[in-house]
Amino acid sequence: MKIALLMFMACSLRALSKGFLFGTSSYQYEGAYLSDGKGLSNWDLFTHKTPGRIIDGSNGDIAVDQYHRYLEDIDLMEAIKVNSYRFSISWARVLPKGRFGEINSAGISYYNRLIDALLLKGIQPFVTLSHFDIPQELEDRYGGWLSSKSLEDFEYFADLCFKSFGDRVKYWATFNEPNLLVTYSYRIGLVPPCRCSNTFGNCSEGDSEKEPFVAAHNIILSHAAAVDIYRTKYQAKQDGRIGIVLHANWYEPISNSLADKLATERAQSFTLNWFLDPIIFGKYPTDMQNIVGNLLPEFSSNDKVKLKRGLDFIGINHYTSSYVQDCISSICEPGPGITRTEGSYQLSAEKDGVPIGPPTSIDWQYVYPQGMEKIVTYVRERSNNTPMFITENGYAELDNPNYTEEQYLNDFNRTNYMAGYLDALLEAIRKGADVRGYFVWSLLDNFE
Repeated sequence: MKIALLMFMACSLRALSKGFLFGTSSYQYEGAYLSDGKGLSNWDLFTHKTPGRIIDGSNGDIAVDQYHRYLEDIDLMEAIKVNSYRFSISWARVLPKGRFGEINSAGISYYNRLIDALLLKGIQPFVTLSHFDIPQELEDRYGGWLSSKSLEDFEYFADLCFKSFGDRVKYWATFNEPNLLVTYSYRIGLVPPCRCSNTFGNCSEGDSEKEPFVAAHNIILSHAAAVDIYRTKYQAKQDGRIGIVLHANWYEPISNSLADKLATERAQSFTLNWFLDPIIFGKYPTDMQNIVGNLLPEFSSNDKVKLKRGLDFIGINHYTSSYVQDCISSICEPGPGITRTEGSYQLSAEKDGVPIGPPTSIDWQYVYPQGMEKIVTYVRERSNNTPMFITENGYAELDNPNYTEEQYLNDFNRTNYMAGYLDALLEAIRKGADVRGYFVWSLLDNFE
């Protein structure tokens, strides 16, 4: 990434509070997939057993080898003057078999070295506990997130991390994008454990109408359990903050009709608010309850007590925006979102043949900077202005092997994208949003 771009962004945010975190946003970074006692994760098995699922047949065995090259990476961070680094902990590296095996001291030692090296350079670690990967042992034993037993394992894992690293880590996210995880893993079966109904994807087993809600419920309760542990055992002494990171697109109705406006709110209910509402309000969105009914698991009175412990911040991963069309009162083409259990809406990047914004090099991302201001304002209003971090934002562009170094450094499209989105973020802050930091995705190339 062009250093001048990051310097520009640092200047743009200089007017904000002194404590504002500005940094970069890891199976995706570390590599060393079986080094020093690490166990197999679900992604290790997935990429080795079914390489055809990854377009180029690659895997994360090495990735960018941050496990061995973290000191070089931290030097790069220091050079571009970021003050925070967001990374995730590999569950299988510290607990190769979950709570059913020994703690891997080499894994604990690696994260201690990484955290200490960051702090030595004045870079604040911002740590995610779970970013899509879990020990394969837990999938094999009881089906991973489809079992309520996963809650006990996540509690054990979170407790170990708070105890081992919490004296130096001041920002914890329990999960990264669980709203995408349950959709990709249990509705359309694109990522491990690759479960779906035949009408939703190419899977050998699964139930796309039911399993996403079961997995989501167990993840929400695991978040609540981790927050409860942190609040009761560690927070007063360690003085850190804990939250969750959710994927959040902005949605515009494709027309001014009431049906499309209601569909736009349903789109948020079935994506962002699916996870946000239980944590903020202790219940699923009303739209989901009315449409999905008894497919939604219920929260017990004890669950609601833990959910009330809430969070200290909300992480928002925002990249793009879409138009929304209602699929209840109108006929929609087959595609994601149109079924009853998905919310009966259809997303489109175009309205009357005109894209919502300039396209990027990936088919789902269009440049619509005002979406940043709108989604931040939406979350501010819905969450009573709970502190927020923009935990991911970035621009996708194909690598061109014929580019010269000068052409790479003249990163015009990315510079324009990020300048526009940062301006929109600043406008949301001026209007009252309590945003505490901004993270670019990503510092380095990574396994996607």
